Order: sequence, then C-alpha cells, then structure tokens
Amino acid sequence: MKNIELIAPCHFGLEAVLKREIQDLGYEIAKVEDGRVTFFSDLGGIARANMFLRTAERILLKVGAFRASTFEQLFDRTAELAWEEFIPEDGKFWVKKASTAKSRLYSAPDIQSIVKKAMVERLKKRYRVSWFSETGNQYPVRVFILKDEVTISLDTSGTPLHKRGYRTLTSEAPIRETLAAALIMLTPWKKDRILVDPFCGSGTFLIEAAMMGAGIAPGMNRSFEAEAWTNFLPKKTWYDAADEAGDLMDLDVSMDLQGYDKDSKVLKLARENAAAAEVDHLIHFQQREVKDFSHPKPYGFIITNPPYGERLEEKEALPELYGQIGDIFQKMDTWSKYVITSYEDAQKYIGKATKVRKVYNGMIRAEFCQYLGPKPPRR
Repeated sequence: MKNIELIAPCHFGLEAVLKREIQDLGYEIAKVEDGRVTFFSDLGGIARANMFLRTAERILLKVGAFRASTFEQLFDRTAELAWEEFIPEDGKFWVKKASTAKSRLYSAPDIQSIVKKAMVERLKKRYRVSWFSETGNQYPVRVFILKDEVTISLDTSGTPLHKRGYRTLTSEAPIRETLAAALIMLTPWKKDRILVDPFCGSGTFLIEAAMMGAGIAPGMNRSFEAEAWTNFLPKKTWYDAADEAGDLMDLDVSMDLQGYDKDSKVLKLARENAAAAEVDHLIHFQQREVKDFSHPKPYGFIITNPPYGERLEEKEALPELYGQIGDIFQKMDTWSKYVITSYEDAQKYIGKATKVRKVYNGMIRAEFCQYLGPKPPRR
C-alpha cells in the first residue's frame, strides 16, 4: 500500500493555486476538477499534505471509485473495496458526509446508509465476526457522486484544515484561513515587501502572510484524525513531517506587516490570534479608521476584505465607506491593491479614484496590479 491517491478539496476557482502547492511538495497530479485536486503519494504524503498545504480544506484518502446508478450497484461495488486494509476490527466507521450532483442517486441519507451497510458486510466476512463494537479509533468516510461516478474516501484531517489552531476567537464574518492564504498567493507579494490590511479584523490575512514568510507550516499547531490510524499509517510519518516543518521555520525573519481597524476590541482579538500563531512580533496592529490611512513608503501591497454590509443599516453606510477606500487608493497610486468583497457597487466607488479593470467573482483589482492564477471564488 505504498502508492495511494489523495484528494484535496478546495474553494472553487482556487484549484490552480492548490495544484501548484501540491507540486511544490513533490507529488504528481492525477486530476484537477472543480473544487478538488487528486494526486499520487506514498503514505508519508498523508502527513505532509495535512501539515503543509495552505489552501486545501482537508485531505481525503481515496479508497475507491466506480460507476453506480442504482443502490444495488452502490452496495455491491462498495462491498468490493478492501476496507480491511484501512479499518481494524474495533474501528469506529461511519459515512460522515455524502454529496451528489447530476446523478440518479440523489438522496444523501440513503447513500450514507447503503455505503455503511456494504462496509459492514465486507468487514464481517474479512474479520469473521457478526457485529462490531466500534470502540477503537475513528475512521470517517466521505462519498462524492458526480454524474453517477462514485468516489469513496477516508477523511484523514478530521477538523477542516482552515482551522489552524491559532484563531480561537474571531471578529464578525471572518474570512477563512485557507481562502486568505490562497488570495495572498494569487498576488505577487513576497515576504520582503510591505503588506497592509486597513480592515484587518481578526488579522487573518496578516497572520497567514506572516506564517508564509516565517516558513511556519499551517498544520504545525494542530492534530489530525489520521494520527491515530497506526494500524496502517506509522507514527513515524507524522514525526517526520513535524521535523521537516521545524527545519523550515524561521522566526527571526524580518517582515513589514501592518494591520489597522477602527474597533479596539477586534484589534485585541487580532493580537491574541497573532500571538497564538507565534507571529505577533512580525505584525504591527494599530487602531485607525480607513479615512485616516496613509503610508510614507512609495511601494507596497494592500490586501483586504472590507465590510460588505449584511444588515440594512450597514448597507446604507457602504457608499461612504467605499468612497473613502477609493480616495485612499487614489493617493497610493503606486501601490498594488487587492480587495475581496461581496458589495455589488464596490467597483463603482473604488473606481472613482482607481480605475478597476475587471471584477472576478467579487475580487477587485486595480488596473496596474498583475493578476496571477485562476478566478477567485465567491465569498
């Protein structure tokens, strides 16, 4: 079982970013689909992918794939898979999620039930038992069906990978860590360049940038479901991944990262999150309204996620707010500026001061900014 296939789901539109990350780890891409990248690996890749991939939502170990248009076919083909290679006799296993699209099998609860029954029948024969105590480690299963093509996998991550472990407290409507990391990767920003977030909130953009610059693996301070799967996945694979992550870390790196927000309570959360991520010494947080924002340096990057107004009273204030952003952008015309927002009229107001050439599913970029990678997803 040295050669395996792993599936890394991601935000729609960010497949090329994730593909590049996987290739940088040294793995061969098997397939790129909407919202997921499949790649070949050895067992050690389970630990390394969980530890190092910044833009994947989780890492799935592919158990099998087949075509099924009836529940009978689903049962039979699932029962043919070698579940005993992964799940021990005392293992706790269940179908955590089933999703289906453009397929004749569309009832998620029925799919979950059929797959579980098929797994039980297979394992009963292999272990020669009539029932399972399921008192051991957990082995969550995920089923994905598209156009009658079924893919069944084990979830090696458990808790989603966007939960790095540093953001225990958040501001309202925070951007996901995986999405923030991907959007940074879509820009030409490098760790030796100034990065400012004038709406920093809980600090996610800046913390992710600091972790990149300091070489801190996103999975460094958290655990994973598959760490307990010692029946086929040696503990050494996790120790090796942790050692590799430790060797790459450089907390003495010098960076210029600045975060501003008008809310002092939110800034307190940002500082606490940065400290939990061990990058608080790399980020300067300060209370400041966007209309008062300026910077003495002629060049730098702004990457931000301004408020987009979920409540009526908030929406009424957006024209003034985005007009202020436009005024700031006009004064900083030599800077590279990236804004992700769901506010439909953002281009109108920012465009008054800075000509906006294109809007990609809510991400606005100034005309002079080079755009790298695929279209970002909707918020």
